[in-house]
Amino acid sequence: MGNMIGWIGVGSMGSRMAANVAKAGYQLVVADKVNIANAPVGSTTVTTNAAVARAAETVVLSVPAGPDTLAIADEFITASGSAVKTVIDTSTIGIPHAREAAEKMASHGIEYVDAPVSGGIAGAEAGSLAVMVGCLEETYRRLQELLKCIGRNVFHVGPRPGQGQTVKLLNNFLSATAMVATSEAMAFGTANGLDMRAMLDVVNVSSGRNTATMDKFPNRIANEAFDGGFAAAMMAKDVRLYAENVARTGTADRIASTVAESFARLEETEPGSDFTRIYPFVRDMGGALN
Repeated sequence: MGNMIGWIGVGSMGSRMAANVAKAGYQLVVADKVNIANAPVGSTTVTTNAAVARAAETVVLSVPAGPDTLAIADEFITASGSAVKTVIDTSTIGIPHAREAAEKMASHGIEYVDAPVSGGIAGAEAGSLAVMVGCLEETYRRLQELLKCIGRNVFHVGPRPGQGQTVKLLNNFLSATAMVATSEAMAFGTANGLDMRAMLDVVNVSSGRNTATMDKFPNRIANEAFDGGFAAAMMAKDVRLYAENVARTGTADRIASTVAESFARLEETEPGSDFTRIYPFVRDMGGALN
């Protein structure tokens, strides 16, 4: 694979993941069409994705959405002198876009590895992300050393692109649902005169505990910091993608569309807000959300 790794996207997640890869001894050539300022110290920065393609056989993507991945695929395919053989996509882009990217790249001899991540900014900073990898077994084995620089918990979930996206989307749906449900429960409890931390103490040793009650509410919401490090807009996008892919699959959607709408309405009401702001939004809207 070599020690020169291409990296496209150094936003809040990408910059932290790239920094950990650089700390592990890999040389990076980095591009970002929005802002290159967060590229790791010591990395080589370039102004185009085509320049990354000419410099590295393995390229990692951390981009906002599926159309970004597909556009980069086109750039790699048309770049003169491209050296790219493997693209590892850590983005959350949905199943159809992952499959389309894989087919597009495969037709030009590039292997696409579907590897979305979970764990937020804190996990990216600590190198403790969960990485959900959909690719051939032999490819997974070849890339494990690099992937372990990004996440402490690396899982080979299946042999096909789109399978990593499947696990990521269902995980974020569960996380988002826990946030909305816990917001409703805490609003109900406080309206009846209870202290939030007292309720959390009980719930967290009882059957209702979940990731929201154990982490987000005690550490980000009860103190009114609302600093979960994940945008409401991104959570709305992820749950919307989940609901869209559920519809394509033909499985049940009794909850997902409602959860997606809750985060979409939060973003409309409070543009740019952190996803933990779902609690005061749900609390203050009350029955108006129904």
